[in-house]
Amino acid sequence: MQPIEIRPSIFWIGVNDRQTELFEGLWSIRNEGIAYNSYLIDDDKKVIIDLSSKMTCDELFEQIRSIMDPSELDYVVINHMEPDHTGALKALLLTAPNIKLIGTSKTRDMLASFYGLSDRIQIVSDGEEINLGNHTLKFFATPFVHWPETMMTYETTQKILFSCDGFGGYGALNGSIFDDPVVPVDWYEEQALRYFTNIVSSFSKPVKNAIAKLSNVPLEVVAPSHGLIWRSHPRRIIELYESWASYAGGPGDHAVTLLYASMYGNTERLMEYVAQGIGDEEIPVHIFNVAKNSISEVIPSLWLNRGVMIGAPTYEGKLFPDMVKVLHMAHRKHIFGKLSAGFGSNAWGGGGQRDLRERAQRLKWEHFGDLEFTGSASPSELIEGRRFGAEFARAVKGV
Repeated sequence: MQPIEIRPSIFWIGVNDRQTELFEGLWSIRNEGIAYNSYLIDDDKKVIIDLSSKMTCDELFEQIRSIMDPSELDYVVINHMEPDHTGALKALLLTAPNIKLIGTSKTRDMLASFYGLSDRIQIVSDGEEINLGNHTLKFFATPFVHWPETMMTYETTQKILFSCDGFGGYGALNGSIFDDPVVPVDWYEEQALRYFTNIVSSFSKPVKNAIAKLSNVPLEVVAPSHGLIWRSHPRRIIELYESWASYAGGPGDHAVTLLYASMYGNTERLMEYVAQGIGDEEIPVHIFNVAKNSISEVIPSLWLNRGVMIGAPTYEGKLFPDMVKVLHMAHRKHIFGKLSAGFGSNAWGGGGQRDLRERAQRLKWEHFGDLEFTGSASPSELIEGRRFGAEFARAVKGV
């Protein structure tokens, strides 16, 4: 894509990444891709706000050169030090020898540890402003959205918030960069939810703090480092982030996330009956095979839903390993306060459901109960599975 003028003399110069399969080496984006949104202000002082990954450095430089010679740049604003934002920095310094690096005091420390840089750094404090000529930049410290050095940059004349990882989302930008009516905004909102729960949800309190700090700031455009640029409804993405952050530590919606794994099909067969029982109570149930669905897809459902039904066989006296990985990540992401239940097969001795109860306790989940069977489920055990699912659904509803 070519550079796009957002407002007079303010350009999007970002690049799409459709090659990376795992964002942060962990979260699947193999189907959706991601955008690295970089921005250029062509004023008396010429500024780039955020960069791109090292892998997309050549494309970023093509974008810059289509507007100006990179050697003319005066500043690069480093809202966040993570390498998907700063991977192109060393190459930029070679072509713009007089450029100054703008960031927080913690950014200065990280520039030394990541890139061995200690000069040409200009530290800005919370609320400080820099005049570029016809544009003025104001800096808001937003620590732990989602690293300790993170800040957001606000262009005061056009009322544009360059929000970095805050209010961002997965998904390559497919032909357009804005939340216009022709764009599938619902899909990008789903990708923003997945991004929030995967990347930012552990820092929900700092997200709330940042939103409170910005509550009286007039906004006409919200321009994050990943995902859509919001100009039709700039407050929409902030409202979504505020809503998602409110789920932190709470029970969630009256809906069930049903996670299952099955070695030979026995647990999966009972799962269908348990799911039917949940459906009998007319509440939503979202089903994930944890051996096939990426954990990136599972986490949003766990974050939003009150009920967690876990179907997994016993494996060497413990819970099935793929399920353990999901529960471990739920703990890492502070997904607490849920209502859980379990079911699964064993070959001879059991132990998987006992292991699940212990893990639920560590997650601060109220455990409703469990259903365990040996070998394959009998007809009566299948019927019991449907009843068990219905009873759990009623508990999720608070009945």
